[in-house]
Amino acid sequence: MQIETDQGLGAAKAFDLINDIKINPGAIVSKTLRKSQDVNLTLFAFDAGQGLSGHSSPMDAYVQILEGNMEITIGEEKFALGSGEVILMPAMINHALDALESSKMLLTMVRV
Repeated sequence: MQIETDQGLGAAKAFDLINDIKINPGAIVSKTLRKSQDVNLTLFAFDAGQGLSGHSSPMDAYVQILEGNMEITIGEEKFALGSGEVILMPAMINHALDALESSKMLLTMVRV
């Protein structure tokens, strides 16, 4: 059975990505906005020093930094991204994320 959910995203409805998720001290917070077989949209809020350890995904993953600064590792290469920047983490390539300061990001996963 196919699972598909929309958590607050509706047709022709504006959604405030930055203010819809709060940073919690010492934690990572996530909120699924849409989940389907081909596309997943998830908001994340990281306190400074928090991160996701190395892993891979069967889908391409775009990370868009909404606030703050993060270090994104893709394979062996590290990238420093700030507000308004986006990067593609290709499917099946190991990647990790670390918040250099309190940060918010949108993760868009796409099956290609």
